Amino acid sequence: MKVLIADKFEQFGIDALTDLGCDLEFQPDLTTDVLADALKQHDPNVLIVRSTKVPEEVLAAAGQLGLIIRAGAGYDTIATAFAGSRGIAVANCPGMNSTAVAELAIGFMLALDRRIPQQTADLRNGAWAKKAWAKFGLGLKGRTLGLIGVGQIGKLVARRALAMEMKILYQDIVPCDELDNHPDAKRVEREELLKNSDIVSLHVPAMEATKNLINAETLALMQPHAYLINTTRGSVVDQEALVKALKDGTIAGAALDVYADEPKAEDKTFSSEILNLPNFVGTHHVGASTEQAQLAVAEETVRIVKQYKGNGEVLNCVNQDALAATAK
Repeated sequence: MKVLIADKFEQFGIDALTDLGCDLEFQPDLTTDVLADALKQHDPNVLIVRSTKVPEEVLAAAGQLGLIIRAGAGYDTIATAFAGSRGIAVANCPGMNSTAVAELAIGFMLALDRRIPQQTADLRNGAWAKKAWAKFGLGLKGRTLGLIGVGQIGKLVARRALAMEMKILYQDIVPCDELDNHPDAKRVEREELLKNSDIVSLHVPAMEATKNLINAETLALMQPHAYLINTTRGSVVDQEALVKALKDGTIAGAALDVYADEPKAEDKTFSSEILNLPNFVGTHHVGASTEQAQLAVAEETVRIVKQYKGNGEVLNCVNQDALAATAK
């Protein structure tokens, strides 16, 4: 079985796939622009990607490709429906990096509340401004964290926040028994959550229903001292509206790991208005990128390949409906 890895991948996973007897082609620096040519050249049965996008025009170049594995949870960078129409299954690795993303969300809470990046910048510039910075910091104990979405990551964030003696408001399409049975957690409608949370953290998938879920209208519902955190997908937040809200003092601050105008993985520079705002904290879309998380993702990827190689079964298939429609 031919396997093309078109992204960075753990050595553990490369070794394990080799041990499975796969004919492996590892090209970690492939970009979307040249991926179609790579598919024509190597004609793999399995394609493994992380950040590299796989749009329809790339899939049109596929020959014997039968499976695409997103070495991570989100798969909005892959044209899943089109893949299914061509008989190509798409699988992901859900939950493998949940802890890493949850840890970053907690880190953002602390960074926003105590202005850690800004204070560090002052120190590096030779400034000592104890009186100025001492007036910041609400403290997280007893504060209310609003979670929009309590899937695996949202639950992990909630557990850590509750351990810090925070209170939880959550909004999701389905109830969460774990939180409903906790005295300091409550399921509410989104409007109530936005109005009553000191921090709002987003944990919903990228889809049409969640596009610009946070916009000028929803930001206006938040308290002036509140913070917004987004570690999910850039499309969930109307970034122009967020910039305006940060400038106007509609909310006190925001922390983002993902962006509406995010560069490609291979880009070396990033320019965006939000980056220059003093009440913004950001990272480079690295929420899932801890050593622990990447090893777990590699292990799950190998498990999917092993099963597919053995009997053709696709674990964690995310485009089953499109495949079924094609088979009719």
